[in-house]
Amino acid sequence: MLVYQTTTGFPKEELFGLTSQIRRAAVSVPSNIVEGCARDSEAEYLRFLTIAFGSLRELHYQLRLSKRLGFLGNEDFSSLEPKVVETEKVLNGLIRALRDHV
Repeated sequence: MLVYQTTTGFPKEELFGLTSQIRRAAVSVPSNIVEGCARDSEAEYLRFLTIAFGSLRELHYQLRLSKRLGFLGNEDFSSLEPKVVETEKVLNGLIRALRDHV
């Protein structure tokens, strides 16, 4: 996963701080999508997609913070940020479509 590779260069004192938070948020997004898919109703699926979206927004903020703190270089940020933005758009579109359907 690109986030894991990128955060290996973060300061060691951030291992249980920002590094851990970024990694957890990044893993939380697909984990909640998968868990939602396994649920019995569209309403539950929608709830898990909303949780995934929240984790994605959290990840986006943490990446910007890492850049401002100097932990994340411009090249790495420029590689990650468009992927996060695109995922936010796709996930938000799916959430809106399901809300209209449920």
